[in-house]
Amino acid sequence: MNLIRGFQTTFKHVLEEPVTIQYPEEMRPFKERFKGRHELKRYDNGLEKCIGCALCAAACPADAIWVEAAENTDEERFSPGERYAKTYEINMLRCIFCGYCEDACPTEAIVLTREHRLSFTDRRDAIYTKEMLIEAPTEGVEATPQQVEPGKYTRSIPDMEDAK
Repeated sequence: MNLIRGFQTTFKHVLEEPVTIQYPEEMRPFKERFKGRHELKRYDNGLEKCIGCALCAAACPADAIWVEAAENTDEERFSPGERYAKTYEINMLRCIFCGYCEDACPTEAIVLTREHRLSFTDRRDAIYTKEMLIEAPTEGVEATPQQVEPGKYTRSIPDMEDAK
């Protein structure tokens, strides 16, 4: 009896039209909540949003993120805060694309984009560094006091006593 039901299921699907998509030319639409490749964001003035707090690394259940923070100086400023992420790496082989890093980030620096084409030829290629993750500075906009070149900043950080 089970054999007959199995053949019925097989023959029912043999008569249907195949659902084949020619992948590189056609792409199936993704669901709205799809989470793909990571990206580190910048502010409009070119400074990095990541402040090196490593909350994303702490929230990652797969332990795929490594953040090493360094202090900003008046001569070289990468983020508006006191610190920035000197090293930011994500091991994409370990990442489960859960989005916890995105939720944990207080500055909304890390986001999961809709990019899904990730391929690696060896294990070292699967470790995405900060240079691979950070979005390019806004191009075509001339530097104004609000638009600064990454790594350079014209104002010093006020001391806590100056803020009072």
